[in-house]
Amino acid sequence: MKKSKKHERGLHELYREDPLKADREIWGRIADPISRRGFLRKSGLLTMMGILGAEIPFAQLMPEGLIPAPLAYANEPFVIPGKHPELSILNDRPINAETPPHLLDDPITPAARMFVRNNGLPPEAVNPANWTLTIGGESVEREVTFSLAELKSEFKHHTLQLQLECGGNGRSEFYPPASGNQWTTGAIACPTWTGAKLGDVLRVADIRQDAVYVAYYGADRHLSGDPDKTVISRGVPLEKALENESLIAWAMNGEDIPPLHGAPMRMVTAGWPGSTCGKWVKRIVIRNQVHDGPKMTGKSYRVPCNPVEPGAKVADSDFCIIESMPVKSLITYPRSGLQLAGTKQLQVRGHAWAGDLAVKAMQISIDFGASWQSCELKPARNRLAWQQWRGSVQFPQKGYYEIWARATDDQGTRQPMVMPGWNPKGYLNNACHRIAVKVV
Repeated sequence: MKKSKKHERGLHELYREDPLKADREIWGRIADPISRRGFLRKSGLLTMMGILGAEIPFAQLMPEGLIPAPLAYANEPFVIPGKHPELSILNDRPINAETPPHLLDDPITPAARMFVRNNGLPPEAVNPANWTLTIGGESVEREVTFSLAELKSEFKHHTLQLQLECGGNGRSEFYPPASGNQWTTGAIACPTWTGAKLGDVLRVADIRQDAVYVAYYGADRHLSGDPDKTVISRGVPLEKALENESLIAWAMNGEDIPPLHGAPMRMVTAGWPGSTCGKWVKRIVIRNQVHDGPKMTGKSYRVPCNPVEPGAKVADSDFCIIESMPVKSLITYPRSGLQLAGTKQLQVRGHAWAGDLAVKAMQISIDFGASWQSCELKPARNRLAWQQWRGSVQFPQKGYYEIWARATDDQGTRQPMVMPGWNPKGYLNNACHRIAVKVV
Protein backbone atom coordinates (compact mmCIF):
# COMPACT_ATOMS: atom_id res chain seq x y z
CA MET A 1 0.00 0.00 0.00
CA LYS A 2 1.11 3.50 -0.78
CA LYS A 3 1.61 5.79 2.13
CA SER A 4 -0.52 8.91 1.96
CA LYS A 5 1.35 12.16 2.05
CA LYS A 6 0.72 14.30 5.08
CA HIS A 7 -0.69 17.72 4.18
CA GLU A 8 1.58 20.35 5.71
CA ARG A 9 -0.32 23.55 6.32
CA GLY A 10 1.55 26.83 6.45
CA LEU A 11 1.38 29.48 9.15
CA HIS A 12 -0.83 31.82 7.10
CA GLU A 13 -3.26 29.02 6.22
CA LEU A 14 -3.69 28.11 9.87
CA TYR A 15 -4.26 31.73 10.89
CA ARG A 16 -6.74 32.25 8.05
CA GLU A 17 -8.79 29.27 9.25
CA ASP A 18 -8.92 30.32 12.91
CA PRO A 19 -6.34 32.77 14.32
CA LEU A 20 -7.08 32.04 17.99
CA LYS A 21 -6.89 28.29 17.45
CA ALA A 22 -3.66 28.73 15.49
CA ASP A 23 -2.27 30.77 18.38
CA ARG A 24 -3.01 27.93 20.76
CA GLU A 25 -1.70 25.18 18.48
CA ILE A 26 1.49 26.89 17.33
CA TRP A 27 2.54 28.92 20.37
CA GLY A 28 0.53 27.27 23.16
CA ARG A 29 -1.14 30.54 24.11
CA ILE A 30 -3.51 30.42 27.09
CA ALA A 31 -6.52 32.76 26.97
CA ASP A 32 -6.99 35.20 29.85
CA PRO A 33 -10.63 36.44 29.99
CA ILE A 34 -9.76 39.20 32.48
CA SER A 35 -7.08 41.01 30.49
CA ARG A 36 -8.51 39.81 27.15
CA ARG A 37 -4.97 38.95 26.12
CA GLY A 38 -3.38 35.54 25.94
CA PHE A 39 -0.30 34.40 27.78
CA LEU A 40 2.27 32.35 25.89
CA ARG A 41 3.32 29.08 27.50
CA LYS A 42 7.04 29.00 28.16
CA SER A 43 7.58 26.46 25.39
CA GLY A 44 5.61 28.56 22.88
CA LEU A 45 7.44 31.71 23.90
CA LEU A 46 10.77 29.97 23.43
CA THR A 47 9.65 28.75 20.00
CA MET A 48 8.63 32.25 18.95
CA MET A 49 11.87 33.70 20.29
CA GLY A 50 13.79 31.07 18.37
CA ILE A 51 12.08 31.97 15.10
CA LEU A 52 12.50 35.71 15.69
CA GLY A 53 16.02 35.29 17.02
CA ALA A 54 15.58 37.45 20.12
CA GLU A 55 13.81 37.88 23.43
CA ILE A 56 10.37 39.58 23.35
CA PRO A 57 10.32 42.11 26.21
CA PHE A 58 6.60 42.88 25.83
CA ALA A 59 5.45 39.34 25.03
CA GLN A 60 2.74 39.50 27.71
CA LEU A 61 1.14 42.42 25.84
CA MET A 62 1.03 40.75 22.42
CA PRO A 63 -2.63 40.40 21.30
CA GLU A 64 -4.08 36.98 20.59
CA GLY A 65 -4.32 35.81 16.98
CA LEU A 66 -1.45 38.06 15.87
CA ILE A 67 1.26 36.73 13.57
CA PRO A 68 4.61 38.41 14.36
CA ALA A 69 5.31 41.11 11.77
CA PRO A 70 8.28 39.39 10.02
CA LEU A 71 6.02 36.41 9.29
CA ALA A 72 2.86 38.37 8.46
CA TYR A 73 4.06 40.48 5.55
CA ALA A 74 5.66 38.17 3.01
CA ASN A 75 5.06 38.14 -0.74
CA GLU A 76 7.08 36.86 -3.65
CA PRO A 77 8.90 39.48 -5.75
CA PHE A 78 7.55 40.16 -9.23
CA VAL A 79 9.14 42.32 -11.91
CA ILE A 80 6.88 44.47 -14.11
CA PRO A 81 8.49 46.54 -16.89
CA GLY A 82 9.05 50.06 -15.62
CA LYS A 83 8.49 49.02 -12.00
CA HIS A 84 10.83 48.47 -9.07
CA PRO A 85 11.82 44.78 -8.90
CA GLU A 86 10.64 44.45 -5.29
CA LEU A 87 6.97 45.03 -6.11
CA SER A 88 4.99 41.94 -5.08
CA ILE A 89 2.62 40.15 -7.44
CA LEU A 90 -0.89 39.36 -6.25
CA ASN A 91 -2.34 38.43 -9.63
CA ASP A 92 -0.90 38.21 -13.13
CA ARG A 93 -4.16 38.24 -15.11
CA PRO A 94 -5.01 41.00 -14.70
CA ILE A 95 -1.79 42.41 -13.27
CA ASN A 96 -2.11 43.48 -9.66
CA ALA A 97 0.99 44.24 -7.63
CA GLU A 98 1.73 46.09 -4.41
CA THR A 99 4.64 48.06 -3.04
CA PRO A 100 6.57 47.09 0.12
CA PRO A 101 6.28 49.87 2.72
CA HIS A 102 9.99 50.76 2.70
CA LEU A 103 9.72 51.62 -1.02
CA LEU A 104 7.05 54.24 -0.24
CA ASP A 105 9.40 56.45 1.78
CA ASP A 106 9.47 59.23 -0.84
CA PRO A 107 7.28 62.28 -0.09
CA ILE A 108 5.93 61.95 -3.67
CA THR A 109 5.50 58.39 -4.95
CA PRO A 110 7.64 57.70 -8.06
CA ALA A 111 5.87 55.92 -10.92
CA ALA A 112 8.22 52.94 -10.60
CA ARG A 113 7.07 52.40 -7.01
CA MET A 114 3.32 52.88 -7.44
CA PHE A 115 1.08 49.87 -6.92
CA VAL A 116 -0.86 48.41 -9.87
CA ARG A 117 -4.59 47.61 -9.62
CA ASN A 118 -6.29 46.36 -12.78
CA ASN A 119 -9.69 44.75 -13.31
CA GLY A 120 -9.12 43.96 -16.97
CA LEU A 121 -6.41 44.20 -19.59
CA PRO A 122 -4.94 47.57 -20.63
CA PRO A 123 -5.98 48.82 -24.09
CA GLU A 124 -3.69 48.03 -26.99
CA ALA A 125 -2.02 50.52 -29.31
CA VAL A 126 -2.98 53.71 -27.48
CA ASN A 127 -2.42 56.79 -29.63
CA PRO A 128 -2.77 60.01 -27.59
CA ALA A 129 -3.16 62.04 -30.79
CA ASN A 130 -6.41 60.21 -31.62
CA TRP A 131 -7.76 59.87 -28.09
CA THR A 132 -11.08 61.50 -27.27
CA LEU A 133 -13.18 61.97 -24.15
CA THR A 134 -16.96 62.26 -24.40
CA ILE A 135 -19.19 63.81 -21.71
CA GLY A 136 -22.80 62.55 -21.89
CA GLY A 137 -25.54 60.87 -19.89
CA GLU A 138 -29.16 61.52 -18.97
CA SER A 139 -28.38 64.69 -17.02
CA VAL A 140 -26.60 66.84 -19.61
CA GLU A 141 -28.16 69.33 -22.00
CA ARG A 142 -25.71 68.44 -24.75
CA GLU A 143 -23.09 65.77 -25.32
CA VAL A 144 -19.58 67.09 -25.93
CA THR A 145 -16.36 65.43 -27.06
CA PHE A 146 -12.80 66.63 -26.51
CA SER A 147 -9.50 65.45 -27.89
CA LEU A 148 -6.56 65.31 -25.50
CA ALA A 149 -5.07 68.34 -27.26
CA GLU A 150 -8.33 70.29 -26.75
CA LEU A 151 -8.43 69.44 -23.06
CA LYS A 152 -4.90 70.73 -22.68
CA SER A 153 -5.53 73.92 -24.65
CA GLU A 154 -9.04 74.87 -23.51
CA PHE A 155 -8.84 74.25 -19.77
CA LYS A 156 -6.62 75.63 -17.02
CA HIS A 157 -3.96 73.16 -15.87
CA HIS A 158 -3.81 72.14 -12.21
CA THR A 159 -1.11 70.08 -10.47
CA LEU A 160 -1.97 68.46 -7.13
CA GLN A 161 -0.49 65.70 -5.02
CA LEU A 162 -3.34 63.24 -4.48
CA GLN A 163 -3.62 59.91 -2.67
CA LEU A 164 -4.92 56.77 -4.36
CA GLU A 165 -5.66 53.71 -2.25
CA CYS A 166 -7.31 50.46 -3.24
CA GLY A 167 -10.49 49.79 -1.23
CA GLY A 168 -9.15 46.30 -0.49
CA ASN A 169 -5.78 47.44 0.85
CA GLY A 170 -5.10 45.28 3.92
CA ARG A 171 -7.56 42.53 2.91
CA SER A 172 -5.10 39.77 3.82
CA GLU A 173 -5.51 40.47 7.54
CA PHE A 174 -9.26 39.85 7.76
CA TYR A 175 -10.64 36.73 9.39
CA PRO A 176 -12.65 34.92 8.20
CA PRO A 177 -10.75 35.48 4.94
CA ALA A 178 -12.33 37.49 2.13
CA SER A 179 -11.92 36.64 -1.54
CA GLY A 180 -9.99 38.91 -3.85
CA ASN A 181 -6.41 40.12 -4.14
CA GLN A 182 -4.78 39.62 -0.76
CA TRP A 183 -3.29 43.09 -0.35
CA THR A 184 -1.16 43.68 2.74
CA THR A 185 -0.23 47.37 3.11
CA GLY A 186 1.14 48.49 -0.24
CA ALA A 187 -1.92 49.45 -2.31
CA ILE A 188 -1.45 53.16 -1.59
CA ALA A 189 0.40 55.89 -3.49
CA CYS A 190 0.53 59.67 -3.53
CA PRO A 191 2.07 61.04 -6.74
CA THR A 192 1.34 64.42 -8.30
CA TRP A 193 -1.30 64.65 -11.02
CA THR A 194 -1.65 67.31 -13.69
CA GLY A 195 -4.83 67.92 -15.63
CA ALA A 196 -8.06 69.89 -15.82
CA LYS A 197 -10.59 70.10 -13.02
CA LEU A 198 -13.22 67.46 -13.67
CA GLY A 199 -15.92 69.98 -12.76
CA ASP A 200 -14.72 72.46 -15.38
CA VAL A 201 -14.96 69.80 -18.08
CA LEU A 202 -18.37 68.53 -16.95
CA ARG A 203 -19.92 72.00 -16.89
CA VAL A 204 -19.32 72.44 -20.61
CA ALA A 205 -22.05 69.83 -21.16
CA ASP A 206 -24.52 71.96 -19.15
CA ILE A 207 -25.38 69.83 -16.13
CA ARG A 208 -29.11 69.43 -15.51
CA GLN A 209 -30.80 70.03 -12.17
CA ASP A 210 -31.60 66.31 -11.73
CA ALA A 211 -27.93 65.22 -11.84
CA VAL A 212 -26.78 63.11 -8.89
CA TYR A 213 -23.90 60.91 -10.04
CA VAL A 214 -20.85 60.97 -12.33
CA ALA A 215 -19.33 57.76 -13.72
CA TYR A 216 -16.63 56.68 -16.18
CA TYR A 217 -16.16 54.15 -18.96
CA GLY A 218 -12.61 53.18 -19.90
CA ALA A 219 -10.91 51.45 -22.79
CA ASP A 220 -9.60 48.48 -20.81
CA ARG A 221 -10.44 45.05 -22.24
CA HIS A 222 -12.46 42.34 -20.52
CA LEU A 223 -10.55 39.20 -19.51
CA SER A 224 -12.95 37.09 -21.57
CA GLY A 225 -11.90 38.90 -24.74
CA ASP A 226 -15.51 39.92 -25.43
CA PRO A 227 -15.32 43.50 -26.80
CA ASP A 228 -18.93 44.15 -25.77
CA LYS A 229 -18.28 43.51 -22.08
CA THR A 230 -17.40 46.44 -19.83
CA VAL A 231 -14.67 45.63 -17.32
CA ILE A 232 -15.53 48.19 -14.68
CA SER A 233 -17.61 51.38 -14.63
CA ARG A 234 -17.82 53.16 -11.30
CA GLY A 235 -18.48 56.68 -10.18
CA VAL A 236 -19.02 59.24 -7.44
CA PRO A 237 -21.80 61.61 -6.40
CA LEU A 238 -21.90 64.87 -8.34
CA GLU A 239 -20.62 66.92 -5.41
CA LYS A 240 -17.48 64.76 -5.18
CA ALA A 241 -16.89 65.09 -8.92
CA LEU A 242 -17.15 68.88 -8.66
CA GLU A 243 -14.56 69.18 -5.88
CA ASN A 244 -11.52 71.32 -6.67
CA GLU A 245 -9.27 68.27 -6.25
CA SER A 246 -11.12 66.03 -8.74
CA LEU A 247 -9.24 65.95 -12.03
CA ILE A 248 -9.13 64.66 -15.55
CA ALA A 249 -5.40 63.99 -15.46
CA TRP A 250 -2.97 63.47 -18.34
CA ALA A 251 0.32 63.65 -16.42
CA MET A 252 1.78 62.02 -13.32
CA ASN A 253 4.82 63.47 -11.59
CA GLY A 254 5.33 65.89 -14.46
CA GLU A 255 5.40 63.24 -17.21
CA ASP A 256 2.81 61.44 -19.33
CA ILE A 257 0.80 58.97 -17.26
CA PRO A 258 2.42 55.51 -17.59
CA PRO A 259 0.37 52.95 -19.58
CA LEU A 260 -0.40 50.76 -16.54
CA HIS A 261 -1.78 53.79 -14.70
CA GLY A 262 -4.26 54.94 -17.33
CA ALA A 263 -2.48 56.70 -20.19
CA PRO A 264 -3.31 58.93 -21.89
CA MET A 265 -5.89 60.22 -19.37
CA ARG A 266 -7.76 59.14 -16.27
CA MET A 267 -10.11 60.42 -13.58
CA VAL A 268 -8.68 61.17 -10.16
CA THR A 269 -11.19 61.45 -7.30
CA ALA A 270 -8.78 61.21 -4.39
CA GLY A 271 -9.71 60.12 -0.88
CA TRP A 272 -12.26 57.57 -2.13
CA PRO A 273 -11.47 54.00 -3.29
CA GLY A 274 -9.04 53.98 -6.19
CA SER A 275 -11.67 52.16 -8.26
CA THR A 276 -13.54 55.48 -8.61
CA CYS A 277 -10.51 56.90 -10.44
CA GLY A 278 -11.15 55.41 -13.86
CA LYS A 279 -8.12 54.64 -16.04
CA TRP A 280 -7.93 54.94 -19.84
CA VAL A 281 -11.12 56.99 -19.61
CA LYS A 282 -13.08 57.42 -22.87
CA ARG A 283 -16.52 58.46 -21.70
CA ILE A 284 -17.94 60.14 -18.61
CA VAL A 285 -21.67 60.10 -17.92
CA ILE A 286 -23.66 62.40 -15.68
CA ARG A 287 -26.52 60.36 -14.26
CA ASN A 288 -29.90 61.19 -12.71
CA GLN A 289 -29.51 58.14 -10.43
CA VAL A 290 -26.79 56.31 -8.55
CA HIS A 291 -24.65 54.67 -11.22
CA ASP A 292 -25.30 50.95 -11.85
CA GLY A 293 -22.32 49.94 -14.00
CA PRO A 294 -20.12 46.85 -13.46
CA LYS A 295 -18.47 46.80 -9.99
CA MET A 296 -21.01 49.37 -8.77
CA THR A 297 -23.79 47.05 -7.57
CA GLY A 298 -24.21 44.02 -5.30
CA LYS A 299 -21.30 43.72 -2.86
CA SER A 300 -18.66 45.37 -5.06
CA TYR A 301 -16.88 48.18 -3.23
CA ARG A 302 -19.58 48.10 -0.57
CA VAL A 303 -19.62 47.26 3.12
CA PRO A 304 -22.50 46.35 5.43
CA CYS A 305 -24.40 49.50 6.42
CA ASN A 306 -24.33 48.29 10.03
CA PRO A 307 -21.72 46.19 11.89
CA VAL A 308 -22.03 42.42 11.39
CA GLU A 309 -20.64 39.34 13.07
CA PRO A 310 -17.48 37.95 11.40
CA GLY A 311 -18.50 35.41 8.78
CA ALA A 312 -22.11 36.58 8.65
CA LYS A 313 -24.16 36.36 5.46
CA VAL A 314 -25.37 39.81 4.46
CA ALA A 315 -28.08 40.58 1.89
CA ASP A 316 -27.07 42.84 -0.99
CA SER A 317 -29.73 45.32 0.10
CA ASP A 318 -27.91 45.79 3.41
CA PHE A 319 -24.68 47.02 1.81
CA CYS A 320 -23.66 50.68 1.43
CA ILE A 321 -21.28 52.13 -1.16
CA ILE A 322 -17.80 52.95 0.15
CA GLU A 323 -17.14 56.66 -0.01
CA SER A 324 -14.34 58.37 1.96
CA MET A 325 -11.52 56.00 2.93
CA PRO A 326 -10.68 55.63 6.66
CA VAL A 327 -7.78 57.15 8.57
CA LYS A 328 -4.59 55.18 8.08
CA SER A 329 -0.80 55.35 8.38
CA LEU A 330 2.31 53.56 7.16
CA ILE A 331 5.83 53.14 8.51
CA THR A 332 8.25 53.63 5.62
CA TYR A 333 11.49 53.78 7.63
CA PRO A 334 13.07 51.66 8.91
CA ARG A 335 12.39 48.58 6.89
CA SER A 336 10.78 45.77 8.86
CA GLY A 337 13.33 43.24 10.09
CA LEU A 338 15.95 45.79 11.13
CA GLN A 339 18.68 44.57 13.49
CA LEU A 340 19.83 47.33 15.80
CA ALA A 341 23.05 47.17 17.78
CA GLY A 342 22.42 48.34 21.33
CA THR A 343 19.41 50.14 22.79
CA LYS A 344 20.09 53.51 21.22
CA GLN A 345 17.37 55.79 19.90
CA LEU A 346 15.83 54.87 16.55
CA GLN A 347 14.28 57.37 14.16
CA VAL A 348 10.99 56.30 12.58
CA ARG A 349 9.02 57.95 9.78
CA GLY A 350 6.16 57.39 7.38
CA HIS A 351 2.93 58.80 5.95
CA ALA A 352 -0.64 59.20 7.20
CA TRP A 353 -3.88 59.99 5.38
CA ALA A 354 -7.62 60.02 6.08
CA GLY A 355 -9.70 59.94 2.90
CA ASP A 356 -11.62 63.20 2.57
CA LEU A 357 -10.36 64.35 5.97
CA ALA A 358 -7.00 65.42 7.38
CA VAL A 359 -4.82 63.71 9.99
CA LYS A 360 -4.46 65.69 13.21
CA ALA A 361 -2.26 63.39 15.33
CA MET A 362 0.25 60.58 14.90
CA GLN A 363 1.56 58.16 17.51
CA ILE A 364 3.84 55.13 17.71
CA SER A 365 4.17 52.27 20.21
CA ILE A 366 6.82 49.62 20.97
CA ASP A 367 4.82 47.63 23.54
CA PHE A 368 1.99 46.25 21.37
CA GLY A 369 -0.20 49.30 21.93
CA ALA A 370 -0.04 49.39 25.75
CA SER A 371 1.42 52.90 25.59
CA TRP A 372 1.84 55.51 22.84
CA GLN A 373 4.09 58.46 22.15
CA SER A 374 3.38 61.41 19.86
CA CYS A 375 5.17 62.09 16.58
CA GLU A 376 5.85 65.22 14.56
CA LEU A 377 3.19 65.52 11.85
CA LYS A 378 3.57 67.77 8.82
CA PRO A 379 0.61 69.39 7.04
CA ALA A 380 -0.42 68.01 3.66
CA ARG A 381 0.99 69.64 0.53
CA ASN A 382 -2.61 70.22 -0.50
CA ARG A 383 -5.98 68.78 0.48
CA LEU A 384 -6.22 65.00 -0.14
CA ALA A 385 -2.44 64.47 -0.13
CA TRP A 386 -0.92 62.25 2.52
CA GLN A 387 1.00 63.79 5.44
CA GLN A 388 4.52 62.94 6.46
CA TRP A 389 5.36 62.12 10.07
CA ARG A 390 8.45 61.29 12.08
CA GLY A 391 9.26 60.19 15.61
CA SER A 392 11.82 58.27 17.63
CA VAL A 393 11.80 55.33 20.02
CA GLN A 394 14.17 54.11 22.73
CA PHE A 395 14.28 50.38 23.41
CA PRO A 396 14.70 49.44 27.10
CA GLN A 397 16.69 46.25 26.52
CA LYS A 398 17.80 43.77 23.89
CA GLY A 399 15.14 41.64 22.21
CA TYR A 400 12.36 41.50 19.63
CA TYR A 401 10.08 44.52 19.27
CA GLU A 402 7.29 45.67 17.02
CA ILE A 403 6.81 49.35 16.23
CA TRP A 404 3.14 50.16 15.70
CA ALA A 405 1.85 53.34 14.04
CA ARG A 406 -1.53 54.95 14.76
CA ALA A 407 -3.09 58.03 13.16
CA THR A 408 -6.06 60.11 14.33
CA ASP A 409 -8.15 62.14 11.87
CA ASP A 410 -9.49 65.65 12.40
CA GLN A 411 -12.83 64.28 13.62
CA GLY A 412 -11.12 62.31 16.39
CA THR A 413 -11.33 58.84 14.82
CA ARG A 414 -8.27 56.66 15.52
CA GLN A 415 -6.98 53.63 13.72
CA PRO A 416 -7.91 50.37 15.46
CA MET A 417 -4.88 48.65 16.93
CA VAL A 418 -5.35 45.23 15.35
CA MET A 419 -8.50 44.78 13.28
CA PRO A 420 -11.48 46.93 12.26
CA GLY A 421 -15.02 45.66 11.78
CA TRP A 422 -15.17 42.59 9.55
CA ASN A 423 -16.95 42.75 6.20
CA PRO A 424 -17.52 40.03 3.56
CA LYS A 425 -15.36 41.61 0.85
CA GLY A 426 -12.40 42.57 3.02
CA TYR A 427 -12.53 46.31 2.45
CA LEU A 428 -11.28 49.25 4.55
CA ASN A 429 -8.76 47.54 6.80
CA ASN A 430 -7.07 50.44 8.58
CA ALA A 431 -5.47 48.53 11.45
CA CYS A 432 -2.17 49.89 12.75
CA HIS A 433 0.79 49.18 10.53
CA ARG A 434 3.60 47.41 12.38
CA ILE A 435 7.22 46.51 11.69
CA ALA A 436 9.72 44.26 13.42
CA VAL A 437 12.96 45.41 15.05
CA LYS A 438 15.52 43.20 16.78
CA VAL A 439 17.88 44.83 19.29
CA VAL A 440 21.07 42.78 19.66
